Amino acid sequence: MSPELHARRLAAVKLANAVNKIEGVPVSTQVKVLSTKWARGEISGAEMKATLIAKHKQG
Repeated sequence: MSPELHARRLAAVKLANAVNKIEGVPVSTQVKVLSTKWARGEISGAEMKATLIAKHKQG
């Protein structure tokens, strides 16, 4: 992954977390971990989404 793409992904994660905070929606530790992995290119967006959906289905 290029440094530019990594920087853009980090900015996207920070923005998403800020918007959620403004809206009063807490960002869970699991989401922060997954977002960091996505920003580093360790997982895809689809993998992140599937993991979160599976977690929420568990209850």
